Amino acid sequence: MLDTLPLLNKIPFPAINRKKIDILQINLGYRCNQQCLHCHVNAGPNRSEEMSHEVLLQTLDFIKNYQIKIVDLTGGAPEMHPEYTYLIEVLHNLDVKVIDRCNLTILNEPGYENLAEKLAENQVEIMASMPCYLEENVNKQRGNGVFESSIKALKKLNQLGYGKKDSPLILNLVYNPQGASLSPEQVKLEKDYKTFLVDQFGITFNQLFTITNVPVKRFGSTLISKNEFNSYMDLLQSAYQAENLEAVMCRYQLSIDWQGYIYDCDFNQMLDLPLKNRDEKLHIGTVSLNDLHHREITVAGHCYACTAGKGSSCGGALT
Repeated sequence: MLDTLPLLNKIPFPAINRKKIDILQINLGYRCNQQCLHCHVNAGPNRSEEMSHEVLLQTLDFIKNYQIKIVDLTGGAPEMHPEYTYLIEVLHNLDVKVIDRCNLTILNEPGYENLAEKLAENQVEIMASMPCYLEENVNKQRGNGVFESSIKALKKLNQLGYGKKDSPLILNLVYNPQGASLSPEQVKLEKDYKTFLVDQFGITFNQLFTITNVPVKRFGSTLISKNEFNSYMDLLQSAYQAENLEAVMCRYQLSIDWQGYIYDCDFNQMLDLPLKNRDEKLHIGTVSLNDLHHREITVAGHCYACTAGKGSSCGGALT
């Protein structure tokens, strides 16, 4: 795997501090039934890393002790963790809002046929990857057959009430650019998605979120292999908007890896960038919130992906 960190660190980024912790994002492991070109995790079917039962319990204790109200589950395909159903049921009983970063196709895989019903029963909010509404573009980025399977999954979710008007079951879609470019304007693109999906397939959803591709792991290596890494970094830096610094996700959330170690964000986790001014990584089993609040955040050149243009976070555009 090509190391993008030296290239990223050539570009300075403004110092920022954490404000508070509203969201705990948990990476349950890197195993996935897909292997997408834009993946910043290097997830795939052959990855075996997954959170142990012990670390899962430590994470739940942290959530209870510090009254975390929003948990964002990611991977890989987080649903492939063997204790996924147990986890969402516990969190639902704790009255914690759960967000699932779903690739959609997992809902059609053997052994996961009842997963959509479990998500609905526990009122899990779904953040579904749908990088385009056109079949050719989706399959190019995520693999042959992915578009058809995604449409099937979206119809299944709609039947359960997801994405329907006045339903408490939230279904949001996520757009990623096809390559080394910025996202279109989120509001306009959402209208295009909604018009096409309802006209062609009768599918409805709540919101569309645009997320800029971050040049780390698989996507970063792809850029290097195409000799596009430096030009993409130039694009991100030239599109920097200082007003986005106020709302970047690292100021309001923490990222936990499958081993229980704490990072400022999922991208720092993938680059193995520890918290600022720490000799050792902090672990979810021993950390105190006093160690985390209002501290300086570890930044590098990849952070420009979150501040370019309209900005980008796990919740879409910032402005």
